[in-house]
Amino acid sequence: MMNDLPQRKHPRLKHYDYGKNGCYFVTICTKKRARMFGHIVGRDALIPPMIRIPPQIKLTAVGEIVQKYINNISIVYDGINVDRYVIMPDHVHLLISINRPFEQNGGMRASRPTLQTIVLSLKTMVTKELGYSMWQDSFFERVIRNEKGYLDIWKYIDENPAEWRGEGIYD
Repeated sequence: MMNDLPQRKHPRLKHYDYGKNGCYFVTICTKKRARMFGHIVGRDALIPPMIRIPPQIKLTAVGEIVQKYINNISIVYDGINVDRYVIMPDHVHLLISINRPFEQNGGMRASRPTLQTIVLSLKTMVTKELGYSMWQDSFFERVIRNEKGYLDIWKYIDENPAEWRGEGIYD
């Protein structure tokens, strides 16, 4: 009777090497979508649209810890860049590029973390500093296949705070 439960699909592409050079769009959520990272500010109906400041996220102490470890990714992992990110009240979007140089013999360098390793490391470091985990299991990723996809994701990340529809969180 345990077979009546829905089978969870594996979120990653089968046979895809998530350690190879490329660009990835990653979303990591909090457990039960708890709004722990901050709140959206800058939406004021009294200000005319032509002079409105775009909504932004005001980070909580937890959000600032997340931001600190996101900013460390490029330092800790050679050839890994967080090209763009946004921390939302209950999730994080990252645009990550892996661009590791090849050794002269054509092989990759010895240290070759995968996208999963990078995300797990981020979650682990935040959890250690907080003393508890507030992360949802796993994460969502999309392999970015071309420049248009890259630019679309960049724009999506930039516009995400303005599109937030969380109830009762605007200042």
